[in-house]
Amino acid sequence: MFEIAQLDLKGKVSDSEWQLRIDLAACYRLVADLGWDDIIYTHLSARLLGTDEYLVNPFGLAFNEVTASNLVKVDLQGNILDDTPYVINPAGFTIHSAIHEARPDAHCVIHLHTNATTVVASQKQGLLPYSQYSMFSLASLSYHGYEGLAVNDDEKKRLQDDIANTNHMLLVNHGGLTVGSTVGDAFMRFFDLQRACEIQVMLQSTGQEATQVPQEILDNIKKQQNIVNIGESGGQKIWPAMLRKAYKLDPGFMQ
Repeated sequence: MFEIAQLDLKGKVSDSEWQLRIDLAACYRLVADLGWDDIIYTHLSARLLGTDEYLVNPFGLAFNEVTASNLVKVDLQGNILDDTPYVINPAGFTIHSAIHEARPDAHCVIHLHTNATTVVASQKQGLLPYSQYSMFSLASLSYHGYEGLAVNDDEKKRLQDDIANTNHMLLVNHGGLTVGSTVGDAFMRFFDLQRACEIQVMLQSTGQEATQVPQEILDNIKKQQNIVNIGESGGQKIWPAMLRKAYKLDPGFMQ
């Protein structure tokens, strides 16, 4: 009842797949450490480069129990492709499969039900330009209306249409979602979205009128980001530090 199946795929998969497994398992551990997880629910998924195969968490394990080896490989229909004792949550993979299918550039998709993103997603005005963090999200933000539990295939098309080419999404009455060409990019974008929502909720709780950032500054943010990151995305710059943090928390994720 208390034991977790111990798997060891190191040396049994390609180097690129193993590195992706390390990155995604680390991201699960970081999400747990930040308190963004939802017991065994919500998901982070990543596409194996050059394939239509994806890694996602084993259903039933907490985020701080995810390892590189126990991540489950699936196709877009959620069919399990490797030899594993674990299953996935098919309903939970619905949103991820929809995004991966429509966005070949979205190699990693993070969907979480954090308090802050759910609160702001549930407000009529959505995310407002109250902070520098909101600038990063507002430059590429979309919304998807609530349709109940994401188990209906016909919702996929509407979700795909809503996200279009944006990298941040607020799912109304539901939570937040970010995508990235790497695990680090998706993680950094969710960090910015989460922080933006936290600041908005805190500002609103003061009862004081907040100053909004002018539109012309918002329009210039993307250009400024390119200068600051010097040819790399913010996620690529921060990811080595995040891997070191995950290792200090518990090196077991690399198993």
